[in-house]
Amino acid sequence: MADLGQWAAATPDALAFTSPAGSRTFAELDGNANRLARALRSRGLEPGDAVALLAGNGPAFVETVYACRAGGYRLTPINWHLAPDEAGYIIGDCEAKALVTTTELAALASDGLAGAAACEVCLVAGPDAAGSDSYRAALEAEPGDPLDDVDAPGTTMLYTSGTTGRPKGVYRPPVPAEPARNLYGYIETGGDVHLCTGPLYHAAPLAFSLTIPLTFGATVVTMDHWDAAEALRLIGEHHVTHTHMVPTMFHRLLALPEEDRAAADLSSLRHVLHGAAPCPVPVKQAIIEWFGPVVWEYYAATEGVGSMVDSPTWLQRPGTVGRPLGRGQVIIGDETGAPLAAGEVGLVYIKAPPTGQFRYFKDDAKTDSTYRGGYFALGDIGYLDDDGYLFVTDRNANLIISGGVNVYPAEVDAALLEHPAVGDAAVIGVPDPEWGESVLAVVELRDGIEASDALAAELIEHCRARLAHFKCPRFVEFTDQLPREDNGKIYKRRLRDAYRDRAGPPAKPSLL
Repeated sequence: MADLGQWAAATPDALAFTSPAGSRTFAELDGNANRLARALRSRGLEPGDAVALLAGNGPAFVETVYACRAGGYRLTPINWHLAPDEAGYIIGDCEAKALVTTTELAALASDGLAGAAACEVCLVAGPDAAGSDSYRAALEAEPGDPLDDVDAPGTTMLYTSGTTGRPKGVYRPPVPAEPARNLYGYIETGGDVHLCTGPLYHAAPLAFSLTIPLTFGATVVTMDHWDAAEALRLIGEHHVTHTHMVPTMFHRLLALPEEDRAAADLSSLRHVLHGAAPCPVPVKQAIIEWFGPVVWEYYAATEGVGSMVDSPTWLQRPGTVGRPLGRGQVIIGDETGAPLAAGEVGLVYIKAPPTGQFRYFKDDAKTDSTYRGGYFALGDIGYLDDDGYLFVTDRNANLIISGGVNVYPAEVDAALLEHPAVGDAAVIGVPDPEWGESVLAVVELRDGIEASDALAAELIEHCRARLAHFKCPRFVEFTDQLPREDNGKIYKRRLRDAYRDRAGPPAKPSLL
C-alpha cells in the first residue's frame, strides 16, 4: 500500500484515472493536486478550512479530493443533481471557504453561492473558464511539489441523503491515518483496473471506486452515467478487475438481451462489490451465476461499516449481508438499544469506533438520538441468525403497519421483481380508513409491456403465490419511471408524498 505521492514516484507514467472528460497519470494527478492545494492556500485557506466540490466524475473532482488531503482541508462533495437552494444550503452549512466546480455546473454553483456568503473563493474548471476564477490558471501559477507545513491530511465530510428534512454533514474529527486493509484483492504492486459506475460524490463510490483503488495503484475508469451495455463494453475494453455496483445496476444488466450478455467479456473481473440498497435474492443469484463467485456485498452507510459477505457464503445463506466485521460490531436491539435474541427482528446497531466517532455537523440533538451507548442506529431493520449472520429486512422509515401488522416493503419489492413484466418496483403504505395503511405497489414495466387492470391483478396474484397475503399489495399503480437517487436507491419518500396526497388509495382492483 502506498499514498498518491509514492505511486507518482514509483510509477509516474502509469494511468491513475481516465474518464470521458480526461485522463491523468499518477505523476500528473499528484502534481495537480499539490498545485491546487497551494492555489487554495494562496487564496487564504488554512488547514482545517472547508472546501465544497460540485463536479462530475472528471479530473477536477479527483484532483480536488487529493488537493484537500494534501492541504489539510475538509472536503464536502455535493450532489450536482440538487436544486440551487439545496446545493446552497450545503455550501453554507459545511462552512465552505472555497468551491471548486466545472463550466457545466457553473450556473448551479453561482445560484448556490448566492446563499453562502462565507464562500468567497470559486474556481471553475473547463475549457471555457477564464479570468481570476479559472481552475486551470490557478494550477498553472503554482509549483507541483507538496506543501511542507501540513501536520495531518485533510478529511472528508459527506452529507446524508436527507430522507427526512435537510441533509446533515457526517463529521469525524481528524485521527491518525491507519494503513488500508486490502480487503478487495488488489495486486499491491499496482496494475489493476477499477470501473467506477456511480457518482463520486456518494460515500461508496468515493471510497470503493476512487480512494481505495488509487491507494493500491489501480487505474480508475469512470462513467459519466450508468448504462448497462456501456459498463460491459468498458469492462472488456479496459480489462477491468474490480468494480462497485448497486442492486439496480444488476437488475439492468440482467435485463439486457441474451446475445449482448453472452458476447460480454467478463474474464478479467476478480471482485464485484455491491451495497447501498437491499438486493433481491433472485437478482443476486442470477448475477453470481453469470459473473461467477466474485461478488461481495457489504452493509454500511456514510456513518460506518457493519458487515461483508463473499459469494460462496451468501449462496449458503441467501439474503445475508454477512457476519459483522469484528466481535460485537453489530447488534440487534429495540428502540432503547437493549439487545434482542437471535432471530428477533429489531433495529440494526453498529458499534462506533473508539476514536473518530462521527457526529452530525452542528446537530447535537440528531447525533444524540442516533447513539445508544457505544452503538449507533441508522433506521435499518433486521436480525442476526443463530450463527451470527446479519439479515437486513428494510428501513424503519419504509415500514408499513397494516391492521397492526408490520409489512417490510423490501420483501414485497423482491417478489415483484421476479415477474417478467416488471422492470422495477417500489412498495409503499398509503392511508386506509380501516387498516391504517394499505400496501400499494408502484411498478415500472419493461419495454413493450402495456399497463392494464388485468396485469395489476396478475401482479397481486403473483405476490400472493409467494408471500403471506397480508404482505401483498392491495393496489397496483403503473408509472413510466420510478424516482431514483443516482446511487440506485428509490426515493420512497417522494412516492409516499405523491400517493398520500390523494383522497384515498388508487382505484385499482383488489383481490382481498
